[in-house]
Amino acid sequence: MASLRSRCSKVLAIGRNYADHITELNNARPKQPFFFLKPPSSILERGGGPVLCPKGVSLHYEVELGLVMGKKLRDFDENDSKGALDAIAGYVVGIDMTARNIQDEAKKKGLPWSTAKGFDTFTVLSDFIPRSKVPDPHEAELYLSINDAVKQQDSTNLMLFRIPRILAHISQIMTIEEGDVVLTGTPKGVGPVKVGENMKAGIKFDGVEIEEGKIEVDVAERSGPYAFKET
Repeated sequence: MASLRSRCSKVLAIGRNYADHITELNNARPKQPFFFLKPPSSILERGGGPVLCPKGVSLHYEVELGLVMGKKLRDFDENDSKGALDAIAGYVVGIDMTARNIQDEAKKKGLPWSTAKGFDTFTVLSDFIPRSKVPDPHEAELYLSINDAVKQQDSTNLMLFRIPRILAHISQIMTIEEGDVVLTGTPKGVGPVKVGENMKAGIKFDGVEIEEGKIEVDVAERSGPYAFKET
């Protein structure tokens, strides 16, 4: 199979899809799904090296269930639950890395989130998980640890907007292409990770760890000229 990155035209990330996460960041609860885009160049696949933290960035982790799309969707009907699952080729565990101080400034000033979400290595993806290993994507458990201390651990049954609604909403705005990755939101427990620390993440179904979903990645300082400055 070709790499996830090479087959992905865009990463579509759902925001604020778990109530407790909305509360912990003091955000407003959305009345309908909303999403932002991450470039395929931000994808870090297994064995691709560390997550790179740019200078001056407060780096946060957000573990998510990712959908790897197997079909093109446009104007999809949210009532077609079977069609939604049939359109998914398989799954991944994702860590949506966020430059939180850049995002906070963007929110305050009404600026786009692209910088906060789009740096190279800011979309960490596990190996591809066959659909058969996740019979119900709304009944899986996600977890993430920093230096083996568990920070996030919750069930996907806590999603505010379920997958058929997510896919319908996105596809009514822009066509979802085969190979695109849809990140479905993060549960509570997000927080900072520092250079030199180690992240592990994964997914369980019926209490059993899914091997393909395991992530282990270190955080290193990004070299180069970029350093965060006020916009």
